[in-house]
Amino acid sequence: MRYYPAALALTLLAAVSASAGFGATQDHDPRAVALIKEGRAQLDEGNAQGAIDAFEAALAVDPGMSAVFLELARAARIEGLQGKAIHYYREALERDPRNFAAIAGEGEAMVEKGAVEKARRNLAQLESLCGSSCEETQALAGKIARGAPAPVLTAEAIAPEPTVTKN
Repeated sequence: MRYYPAALALTLLAAVSASAGFGATQDHDPRAVALIKEGRAQLDEGNAQGAIDAFEAALAVDPGMSAVFLELARAARIEGLQGKAIHYYREALERDPRNFAAIAGEGEAMVEKGAVEKARRNLAQLESLCGSSCEETQALAGKIARGAPAPVLTAEAIAPEPTVTKN
């Protein structure tokens, strides 16, 4: 009973310091911000690999910047690497589970990959978090409605069976 005031004071100190740290915003390294702008410019020019290099450099400069994962995922989708894009979206979701852009982007990449049912789960999650009028929800719903793109056939996939004839 005689330690009660000291324990109460320590608990109060821990609660105040934890809440102050939780509410603080994180300043990002200006070099990382510049690299992200450079990567976006590269992506707008059609240079996806140059954009990926800039985004990865930004991630190396500021590993705590979760927006880089969204940009990396967008570049991977442009390159046709939907599996890698899904990985980047999940990295962003680990840092911020309520990131609407990451949930919608992951769902769109799943549709592009052909996993429409999994994309519908993301749509349901978005609808529960931000409603059906949310921009991300509408974008994902539109992507699901259009369906998975037709697979691209290669010459090897449609090669005729060889036939042997006698002369």
